[in-house]
Amino acid sequence: YLNKKYKVNVPFILMNSFNTDEETKRIVQKYGNQNVRILTFNQSRYPRVNKESFLPMPRSPNDDSSGWYPPGHGDLYESLVNSGLVDLLLSEGKEYLFVSNVDNLGAVVDLNILNHMVESDSEFIMEVTDKTRADIKGGTLIDYEGVIQLLEVAQVPPGHIEDFKSIKKFRIFNTNNLWMSLKAIKRVIDNKELELEVIVNNKTLDSGVKVLQLETAVGAGIKHFKNAHGINVPRKRFLPVKSTSDLFLVTSDLYSLHHGELRMNPQRVFPTVPLVKLGDEFKKVFNFLSRFESPPHILELDHLTVTGDVTFGAGVQLRGTVIIVANHGSRIDIPPGAILENKVVSGNLRILDH
Repeated sequence: YLNKKYKVNVPFILMNSFNTDEETKRIVQKYGNQNVRILTFNQSRYPRVNKESFLPMPRSPNDDSSGWYPPGHGDLYESLVNSGLVDLLLSEGKEYLFVSNVDNLGAVVDLNILNHMVESDSEFIMEVTDKTRADIKGGTLIDYEGVIQLLEVAQVPPGHIEDFKSIKKFRIFNTNNLWMSLKAIKRVIDNKELELEVIVNNKTLDSGVKVLQLETAVGAGIKHFKNAHGINVPRKRFLPVKSTSDLFLVTSDLYSLHHGELRMNPQRVFPTVPLVKLGDEFKKVFNFLSRFESPPHILELDHLTVTGDVTFGAGVQLRGTVIIVANHGSRIDIPPGAILENKVVSGNLRILDH
């Protein structure tokens, strides 16, 4: 839509790991006839470290993939340069890069931000948004010895975790929507200036072996760029889909799609989204989809909790606070067209075809 409207050629670039590369290439093929150039590149592959011996798990570069890991999105800078993409984009006259997490469906190109970046002569802009109680883990911006830096929850000492989670002390968090100068990325890498704080990620493999993964965050690069700063953006620019509870919201009548941009239904009285908690029976996408004949109407919903073996008929309306609990061995079928408003439903409710 962007390319069509402004008669430009903005490429869409996907950073993969060795885990996602093949599948991404298969999916991308479907869009070969669209007015968008899709480029992909792979991030680095680092060896996992055995927690007990501190030795790398792989013994040679050809060892199977279980010994390797992608080292977090902080690897973006070096991988972009090493892949040759930065040089390619610069040679085409491209100057700026908009970066976002692939699961953030609210991250779209906003020309107001791009204009602000040009006018403020900034090499790096981080979009932040107001924190709610649901965002206690999001990284935040701090002034450390006169330099703007990103503080992640993994870097906070255990005794200060509650301070970090406090909405009063830290009012904003990083959406990971980032705007960068391509020339500045090249300079930082070529001059070997990049120093990102290392985040230690403890993992247990399927084999039971405990390993360490050393990772970095892309936002931590903010300290290396000139006139870098954060801008406070509306919550609608942060809409991650990490679980089926998130998927429930974006597939409902709460949102509609306009030229690739999700917009909240103007009939929703409150600007905030409902709090939705779906149980383990809804965890996998296939199971989630099989439990809804059609997405429920949730324009007036505040809070939904569903646990156990529950299914929803077509055209169900959920309003206010709705709690549905099917105990072990029980099943609840919400009938088609049902209206549940400030209701707690529990026990056993079977609807039989006849």
